[in-house]
Amino acid sequence: MSAAARPDLASAWARVAALAERSGRDPAEVLSPERLSRLCGVEPALVPEVVAGTAPEVPLCRRVHRRFLRLRATRRDKHGREWSLAAIAEDFQAPGASLGPLNAGTGMPRLGHAAGVQRFFGVYSGFLLADSQCAVEHALATTDAADDLEHLSYLTGMPPHDIRRTLDGAPPRLPLKEQVHQRFEHLRRTRLRADGQAHSLAAIAHSFDASGQSLTRLARGEGLPNLAAAAGIQRFYGVDGGFLLADDTEALATALSGIEHELETAGRNAGNPMLAVLRAHDVRNIVTRAGRLSPAGWKSLADHLDDLLAREGRLGRPGAGGERPLPAAVPDDRKAAEGGAP
Repeated sequence: MSAAARPDLASAWARVAALAERSGRDPAEVLSPERLSRLCGVEPALVPEVVAGTAPEVPLCRRVHRRFLRLRATRRDKHGREWSLAAIAEDFQAPGASLGPLNAGTGMPRLGHAAGVQRFFGVYSGFLLADSQCAVEHALATTDAADDLEHLSYLTGMPPHDIRRTLDGAPPRLPLKEQVHQRFEHLRRTRLRADGQAHSLAAIAHSFDASGQSLTRLARGEGLPNLAAAAGIQRFYGVDGGFLLADDTEALATALSGIEHELETAGRNAGNPMLAVLRAHDVRNIVTRAGRLSPAGWKSLADHLDDLLAREGRLGRPGAGGERPLPAAVPDDRKAAEGGAP
């Protein structure tokens, strides 16, 4: 991403701080490095440098490894323990050993494994990887035009009829290979060159130092790109790179944008908090289906909710501390902190 195209994080930070004050929230709590780190995967000590634009570039392999470790450290099970590699991999029918190189930082996961890890931990997986529900939720967070299916289609890469099904609580379940192929073709069809023509495979691949031939199977719908190619495609078209793929600036910008939208929505719905909850979540649909459960089913549902809340760090989560509302200087011992924690 060019310097001119990078988001102005300092301005976004100031806007979020002002919105927090207007809504009666403590800016130090809303913008604490620990909270932002949990949302975007950037180490707390690096947050001020990322905001200032002075953070060092991190190779993709190391960045993905560090964010995977942060997912395991910050999204624990309901007993407060890190999820095992076997438990994570089992969720997408893979052996725990297949995540060993990712956990050790010695290799990159396959694209399907990266998507599975992100789904397991409930983080936004980016334009090419997000399932239908996540893609629509992310798009709705960036627009008020909830009924403009064509605009939502442009943002998500999903056909309008699939968006309507998703909004109605019945999202399509496409195989990952087909989903990635459809969204890649959507990018090529809707993000054209200045002359109105689609970007060639060679031009796209050249942007991340690969050959156009490396994207041929993806264009034909015959295979998945590797993780580095997926990241390059998303950067080329300027769409969200996702939790594991985005560089630190993009990831933090996404986190700040989400907080900003959350605060603005809270301000608009301050007079009726229950209405805000009902609008933000498909509560009616969930309750209707749950009403058909047996007593044993209700208990199983409650246990499963505890697991989901634990993954997202919301099971008995204490309030955040009182850091200052503006980014402070990075501590002198940052290198030591980087060496000791992901």
